Amino acid sequence: QMQLVESGGGLVQAGGSLRLSCAASRRTFSTYIMGWFRQAPGKDREFVAAITWSGSSTYYIESVKGRFTISTDNDKNTVYLQMSNLKPEDTALYYCAVASGRTWDQVLKSREFDLWGQGTQVTVSS
Repeated sequence: QMQLVESGGGLVQAGGSLRLSCAASRRTFSTYIMGWFRQAPGKDREFVAAITWSGSSTYYIESVKGRFTISTDNDKNTVYLQMSNLKPEDTALYYCAVASGRTWDQVLKSREFDLWGQGTQVTVSS
């Protein structure tokens, strides 16, 4: 079974940037949909961004639009989340996930993903 491994988290000051990576352990397919989620202490998990593996479609929640960019690298089987102008409220454990066998609209509506990574911590100090 494919595994997802996130990296790139850390401690950064408000206004700073981080790039999260999510490496898949085997070849991915253009029909896969990749997502990034986050969960802050005491809060529900939040769907942050998504992308088709081909890169043809992207989605962001309103609070990160213009600050976060999701992208894929097919050669490296890796999906990235470039985060800029970070705010203390972005502090959370960030997870990547993959969905397969469903359309883009289905995944965005259900926000159901099939496989998850272990997460990487992002802490933004004020």
